[in-house]
Amino acid sequence: MDLDTLRHSCSHVMAEAVKQLWPETKLAIGPAIEDGFYYDFDRTEPFTDDDLVRIEEKMRQIIAADEPFVRQEISKEEALRLFSQLHEDYKVELIGGLADGTVSVYRTGNGFVDLCRGPHVARTGEIRAFKLLSVAGAYWHGIETNPMLQRIYGTCFLTREELETHLKNIQEAKQRDHRKLGPSLELFDIYHESAGAGLVFYHPKGALLRKIIEDYEKEQHLKRGYQMVITPHIMQAELWKTSGHYDYYKENMYTFHIEDKEFVLKPMNCPGHILIYQSKTRSYRDLPLRLFELGTVYRHEKAGVLHGLLRVRGFTQDDAHIFCLPEQLDSEIGGIIDFVFDTMKAFGFETVEIELSTQPAKFIGSNDDWQRATEALENALKVKGLAYQVNAGDGAFYGPKIDIKLKDALKRSWQCATIQCDFALPKRFNLSYVDSTGKEQQPIMLHRVLLGSLERFIGALVEHYKGDLPLWLAPVQARIIPVKETVHAYARSVQQRLEAALIRVELDARNETLNKKIRQAEIEKVPYTIVVGEREAKEETIAVRKRGAGDTGAVRIDEFIKRVQSELPATAG
Repeated sequence: MDLDTLRHSCSHVMAEAVKQLWPETKLAIGPAIEDGFYYDFDRTEPFTDDDLVRIEEKMRQIIAADEPFVRQEISKEEALRLFSQLHEDYKVELIGGLADGTVSVYRTGNGFVDLCRGPHVARTGEIRAFKLLSVAGAYWHGIETNPMLQRIYGTCFLTREELETHLKNIQEAKQRDHRKLGPSLELFDIYHESAGAGLVFYHPKGALLRKIIEDYEKEQHLKRGYQMVITPHIMQAELWKTSGHYDYYKENMYTFHIEDKEFVLKPMNCPGHILIYQSKTRSYRDLPLRLFELGTVYRHEKAGVLHGLLRVRGFTQDDAHIFCLPEQLDSEIGGIIDFVFDTMKAFGFETVEIELSTQPAKFIGSNDDWQRATEALENALKVKGLAYQVNAGDGAFYGPKIDIKLKDALKRSWQCATIQCDFALPKRFNLSYVDSTGKEQQPIMLHRVLLGSLERFIGALVEHYKGDLPLWLAPVQARIIPVKETVHAYARSVQQRLEAALIRVELDARNETLNKKIRQAEIEKVPYTIVVGEREAKEETIAVRKRGAGDTGAVRIDEFIKRVQSELPATAG
């Protein structure tokens, strides 16, 4: 049995249950989604947790009745009359937007009917394991000026065991939610109403975590022959008209005027890198030219889609653009793929899934160039022996792309790395290089990110590790706790020794009990807690507690430094 069909059928049963309980409720849409389903309702009173319990009970009654799902094809005019009589305004609007011809509806039970393409399972009794999860607001068609509906989310599986596993994962995911862990660990917050929604404020520990990630990336890019650049945050609109972003992406761009000229707050880094390429004549000997930037960009996202660090309005990409010769294309794409996998492994992600996204309905460039670009990306995946799925029609407007999604500890997918092959923008900007015969030729351009948005990656990192970051990423690697004030001087000397060894260390000299300080270090997920008292000061040792392992005994400071350094991966150095 197809899981999407089962979930869509469960959504249909939920709608029938709601209509039985509250007949005045109007129905909108109810599709299957990843890991479950939802249905949007227009109801005056808000749904409560108690209401979800009542809906579930009514659904069980409908399922126990083993009602058949009966498909019926009717004319568009008949469908309009039917749903008008039922006062289902949203269904009437949907039908009005359909092409003339027949419309399919499904009937179950004692007269319940829903506009639906299907398919559904044969009978309601085939639904065996489901759970309603939550209620959220949702604008009709996702447009803020439209009515606000109530969206009930649920999930459904083939077996009770699968459902129970999923529900446990949901609870685990709540405990890992970066929107809660980030502020509690003093990494970041994004809820300053006076500043605006979707904007991230990094606190000192979060800024340090980001610096560690950025320093790692800079080092690795320089090792691989990339050159670092920095481009302006604002550029004239004419540049974005040339690139095509103005026509194909304007709804996501912030525009404004200065001295009668229109400017754009950059949503992408590629035009700036193109201008750097154009700054002088390039020879074939200069290629490949790999330009890398930790570039902050800004995108006009609707308030309803903002979500923690995963969907924000201002974020930084580890963005690079490679300008290469046709004969270098395969090796450059292969090199990027290797770079992606090396980077994911360094941060503790071992599993990925890959998609190849092809030509969309709206695009620039020629069909021949799109075919060449798509074949280049696909061949690179085949040469590497990597499994992938084709995501038809979801490429960027200027070229096809490979998306490499990492899998976290709960096997959830996170979009990070992207590789795009682009013949179109080099043509639009008249990019060229001088070949070995002295003739001007057009380079090929690769767009790529490894981690993608640093904000999204940090969110994924926090959730993957449940905030308990590896030693090399932990903003504070060790916290020193003096037992009493008389050993504060010794504690400070220990701090200085560790700082000299480049260990990130804090001194907790607060007037609190030892147990409270140790507990606080545990809550803040500090990898090492160092306790110093009179004995340690006299013997010039430290008492070490390791997170998750408890007291590991007293050691000399040099020995502890060696221990920490031995636990750091070579990439962290």
